[in-house]
Amino acid sequence: MCGFVGFISKDVNDPGVLRAMTEMISHRGPDSDGFFEEGSVHFGFRRLSIIDLESGSQPIIASTGNAVIVFNGEIYNYQDIKKDLLKTGYEFKTDTDSEVIIAGYERYGIDELLSKLRGMFAFTIYDKKKDIIVGARDHFGIKPYYYSKQGDDFLFGSEIKAFLRYPKFKKEINTRALKHYLVFQYNPLDESFFKGVNKLRPGHYYTYEDGKMDIKKYFDLVLDYQDMSLDDSIERIDKAVSESVKYHQISDVEVGAFLSGGVDSSFVVSKSRPEKTFSVGFENDGFDETVYSKDLSKRLGIKNFSKMISPDEFFEGIDKVQYYSDEPHANLSSVALYFLARLAREHVKVVLSGEGADELFAGYNDYEVPFLHKLYKLLPFCLRHKLYDMSKDKQHFRGRTIIMKYGEKPELSYIGQANVMSDDEANDILKNRYKNDEKASDLTAKYYDKVRDMDDASKMLFLDMNMWIVDDILLKADKMTMANSLELRVPFLDKEMWDLARKIPIKHKMAKSTTKYAFRKAAERIIPKGWSRRRKAGFMVPFVSFIKEEKYYKMVKEMFAKPFAAEFFDSEKINELLDMHYKGLQNTGRKVYNIYTFLVWYEQYFVNEIPQ
Repeated sequence: MCGFVGFISKDVNDPGVLRAMTEMISHRGPDSDGFFEEGSVHFGFRRLSIIDLESGSQPIIASTGNAVIVFNGEIYNYQDIKKDLLKTGYEFKTDTDSEVIIAGYERYGIDELLSKLRGMFAFTIYDKKKDIIVGARDHFGIKPYYYSKQGDDFLFGSEIKAFLRYPKFKKEINTRALKHYLVFQYNPLDESFFKGVNKLRPGHYYTYEDGKMDIKKYFDLVLDYQDMSLDDSIERIDKAVSESVKYHQISDVEVGAFLSGGVDSSFVVSKSRPEKTFSVGFENDGFDETVYSKDLSKRLGIKNFSKMISPDEFFEGIDKVQYYSDEPHANLSSVALYFLARLAREHVKVVLSGEGADELFAGYNDYEVPFLHKLYKLLPFCLRHKLYDMSKDKQHFRGRTIIMKYGEKPELSYIGQANVMSDDEANDILKNRYKNDEKASDLTAKYYDKVRDMDDASKMLFLDMNMWIVDDILLKADKMTMANSLELRVPFLDKEMWDLARKIPIKHKMAKSTTKYAFRKAAERIIPKGWSRRRKAGFMVPFVSFIKEEKYYKMVKEMFAKPFAAEFFDSEKINELLDMHYKGLQNTGRKVYNIYTFLVWYEQYFVNEIPQ
């Protein structure tokens, strides 16, 4: 696991520029750095040593001398690909997956190479013979990849903050992003919050030649349910998890695991049996699941390390989260994940985690349609639609949540796991410059169009696989672990796991009023039944309780009162949201958090001087 940055420029030749940019991502790779500069091409790299500790430094030049690579990630089947390449006479200088990629590129070409890779990756190749740049991002978006055109120059890298050290970079905020951020709690656009900086989408690669960028898709998520029995589904899930976990444990250093009280991480830990597990909780009643982590670890004979996060630490952590995320990020669990990664890094360099199981196997409660909701759906659609319209602006209406979720088709009512504000609510608190008429449903439409003939749960699952997991779950997973120089591996987000999950009928994923049903039954084979049946909780984060305390209420109030806040928001309206929550009149804590985290991020990146 590492980080890279680079640029193409005919007139920026000072070696100090590349080194300053690379230093900005030193947290991603504290073990060593490396540089390649030839003509207009400049590659910088930071390494966290995981495989081939002695000779795995980057950038790596192909044995032919015709290509150079910087690579972030892990290719779990690299030894299989290497065997094929050895048969062709290729002479390897290292035992790294990085060199396998560059050798595979020369042998197979980019399209065939990408079809062979199993793992998480973002890489950039300079093909000297063709004089082109080739960049790629993995199938699911586990590893980040950003790029930017600055005049005639082209920038690329693992984190945006490195671009800020480029002398020609114009730092401007992307006004389009803010409204959508308030709605989603993350930026769902391909554009970043920095104007002119974009995200390469998962399953895509590009070529850059003569100043022109050509982006192509090499992998697409397609649901293709097969005629499969429940027993067969359970058996195949069990085998697939075993195989994927085995691949994800390939390392020359110790591999630990994150462990919560839920079925996903418990399944991974029970299959992998690491020597160490790591857990966090909060110093508030009802927000501590470390007791479950300790219990399971003890049963398996594993050493568990845990930490309790205080309210003061939580608020200090918000600053860290916003800095390392590059863009504002309001998933409440990000702070917990930051401290969890910091704890784990004291003991190991690599951890396994359970991200992806909910999306692949239908684990979110929103995918479940309980009995009462089914009865509600028996009402004529025209009546449900009318109730939906009536309830939109009735914040205190008792049945509003059910009606908003089930009174409309998912295409109009469901925008993903995070839906903090409506479009109208977001526009209402924004200054005119930041309002826009683009709706959340405009962004989700292209994904719903691909599954228009499927059931509602499948539509929602498919949307989350394409949006929520990429720009929220995986972004925080990468940024919070890499902030602490820790490699995170996600066995459920594996190409072979997806190929199975996409074929398992929704009736086996959602059965007997239980989410992730077939997955839970497979997990029961190896973990205690209590763990497999536990309802989805996620990181329990008590922010909404914190800001009812005067100390933290004042902390947020002070941020809302800073002069730059009035540039974006109607001060009276955002303070009203905060005061209503503080006084217990309405639970607006999530909305307050979205606003607060944006302001913390903006202050760090646009008001204060970015740290070197």
